[in-house]
Amino acid sequence: MKSLRCLLIIYVLTLNYVNGQSNEECLNNLSIFAESAKIKNYDVAYDTWLLVLSNCPKLNLAIYTYGERILKHKIKNSQGDEKESFKKDLIALYDKWIINFPTRKGQSRVGSILSTKAQALIDYKMADDASVYAVFDQAYKTDPLSFTNPKGLYNYFDTLYKQYKSSNSNVSTEHLFNMYEEISEKFEYESTSLAKKLDKILIKEDNAEPLTKREIKNKRVYNVNSRAIGIFVSNLDAIIAIEATCENLIPLYQRNFEENKTDPVWLKRAASRMDSKECSDDPLFVTLVEALHSLDPSADSAYYLGLLNDKRGNSSEALKYYEESISLETDQYRKAKILYKIAVKFKKSGRKQSSRKYAQKAIRYQPSMGRAHLLIASLYASSANDCGDNQFNKRAIYWLAADIARKAGRVDASIKKLANKTANSYMGRAPSKTDIFSEANEGEKIKFDCWVGASVTVPKL
Repeated sequence: MKSLRCLLIIYVLTLNYVNGQSNEECLNNLSIFAESAKIKNYDVAYDTWLLVLSNCPKLNLAIYTYGERILKHKIKNSQGDEKESFKKDLIALYDKWIINFPTRKGQSRVGSILSTKAQALIDYKMADDASVYAVFDQAYKTDPLSFTNPKGLYNYFDTLYKQYKSSNSNVSTEHLFNMYEEISEKFEYESTSLAKKLDKILIKEDNAEPLTKREIKNKRVYNVNSRAIGIFVSNLDAIIAIEATCENLIPLYQRNFEENKTDPVWLKRAASRMDSKECSDDPLFVTLVEALHSLDPSADSAYYLGLLNDKRGNSSEALKYYEESISLETDQYRKAKILYKIAVKFKKSGRKQSSRKYAQKAIRYQPSMGRAHLLIASLYASSANDCGDNQFNKRAIYWLAADIARKAGRVDASIKKLANKTANSYMGRAPSKTDIFSEANEGEKIKFDCWVGASVTVPKL
């Protein structure tokens, strides 16, 4: 018995020694490949990295973050069967990543990893649309909180839409619209998160406070991400615009109203879609809005009641509901969006001064809302014939409109291209250098005594 106990002790000590040696070897190899990977010497890092992945897959997250870069480098710089082998290795790496490091800092990263895997399947043409969609769908259903990548979210919907349009589709129109709403809401959440960060920097700039190096870098990153979101949202809207017509929406919502009339989320989404597609003249819109407001009085339902009263010509009642909508909303960024929507409605009805007022209120809550600046610019540009006592002075308002349009692009990278294009268009309608020379008024201030109530300085030649 004593002999057996001794043998057991020797075995345990030997095992610990071997494991210690193995762990030490893994740590050394980890350090070796990581140093090479840090300086992007991926070919040198590859063999040692592969050893660590094979022998110690749970050692460190760097195995997977650097491993992804290493394999993408190998794919890029190889051909034929070797290239295909590296592609498969990359997909397998994502699966191992989920098994060994499904969380980071206590938060699940499964949705992020799976969506990245799906994107890789697209990028490297390794699967058909249905298979790619299945991985995206798994990511979304398993862990939607970490599935935030704008490109991934867009491609998730795009692959769903391709399933919807396929000849053997089992995707319903309602499911397509529901997913559009859900993904749009995720885009809105990510966009708002960026706006909150960017607004802090913009406020400092407006107050002439110097930015730190980190803030300058962050501003650049926020603008890049904001621009990406803007592009993907635009593409998303372009897809749904094909299907979300009044002819499709009204029968769908009529058919499903009884089943969903006590569901405030469904009612809000249906009302929102009908409003955005200009289907609000249909009696169904009234039914949706009244059901929503009685069930869950909110900023959204109050806004829609304001819209209904506007359409009926009850301007004072409409304004009451619009103001109620604003007061009911507690989040300043959602409040900004409501104010902007009200500003748009006032513009469409020709109430320019009211439109500007609400657009300016929106900007106060969200300084980075470029759309509101563009709206004000368009209000000024549309007032050229109303503001000025001669042709030169009337056209001078385009300088003011162009300045505001350019500001829209500066504060909101997601619409920078549109803002610059709009500004250039306004400048093309403003007085030319020849006009300024003929009038001999360079440097003079022109005041607009119309509703605009602003002024511009004639550019110097």
